[in-house]
Amino acid sequence: MNNEIVDITIIGGGPTGLFSSFYAGMREMSVKIIDSLPQLGGQLIELYPDKYIYDVGGFPKILAKDFVANLVTQAHYAKPEIVLGETALSVTRDGDHFILQTDKGVHLTRTILLTAGIGAFQPRKIGLKEEVDYEGTTLHYGIKDLSIFKDQNVVVCGGGDSAVDWSLMLEDIAANVTLVHRRERFTAHETSVNQLMESKVNVKTSRAIKAIEGEAGAISGVVLADKEGVEERLAVDHLIVNYGNISSLGPLKEWGLEMDRNSILVNTRMETNIEGIYAAGDITNYDGKVKLIAVGLGEAPIAVNHAKSHIDPKARVQPLHSTSVFS
Repeated sequence: MNNEIVDITIIGGGPTGLFSSFYAGMREMSVKIIDSLPQLGGQLIELYPDKYIYDVGGFPKILAKDFVANLVTQAHYAKPEIVLGETALSVTRDGDHFILQTDKGVHLTRTILLTAGIGAFQPRKIGLKEEVDYEGTTLHYGIKDLSIFKDQNVVVCGGGDSAVDWSLMLEDIAANVTLVHRRERFTAHETSVNQLMESKVNVKTSRAIKAIEGEAGAISGVVLADKEGVEERLAVDHLIVNYGNISSLGPLKEWGLEMDRNSILVNTRMETNIEGIYAAGDITNYDGKVKLIAVGLGEAPIAVNHAKSHIDPKARVQPLHSTSVFS
């Protein structure tokens, strides 16, 4: 048991959690980060390290892995204790602090900030029984190495930002790229969709994958079908499925937090209904909430500043600007 009580324990080592660590350091708080994954960076590193991010201020575009590397460097300003591969299970209050139980130990903390993104996640699959035969070889739910697609025939499934972004990124790497979407309209950003339509990517809408062909873990083709059942076969070396993720907050659902489906409800201070427990980023919901990395980075200082005031009522909620701190 770690008997040292830290000021704030951040559960979730993705972008919002990492920026929260830095900001807590700015407020001279002691920090601990706990994440169930074996590395920092959350979903960006787990699924999309080589994907470009376009909607973070100051970066016209930046690779996810480079963005996370910058955030990790920045987070270390607070000299946080980092605990990886450990899942938060339960929490109880003990006087002026919480006892946080994980699957591997106990942690003591004055406040808790939940930045666990969408929680534990699993990719949403096509739903074909043969799908499992190719997973990890030529069927992918995330991409960690773009080089494996060089000069290959690639089919990307989905209509959101990830599917469109991957298709555009692979345009000049793969021999050819086909994007298959089950609907006519895309949910990706309008600018990306316009770029897609002007690209070399072969776009097939209102079609779904009916069958996957191949052997020994190597896909050789897929069969598409439209709404009328008309079929079409495509030669394929690699299939990328971007249907999103099935997420679960797991044990957090048993904490007594006020929830809206898989999101935690917070007020304008990023406070949950449990005093001393805050939340920020994609894990939260409130009226008007938009789930973007940029929004989570903005919510992080709000949560940290109010956590600081909770620990020390004499502390200012509105802090000094960074130009004053570092000058």
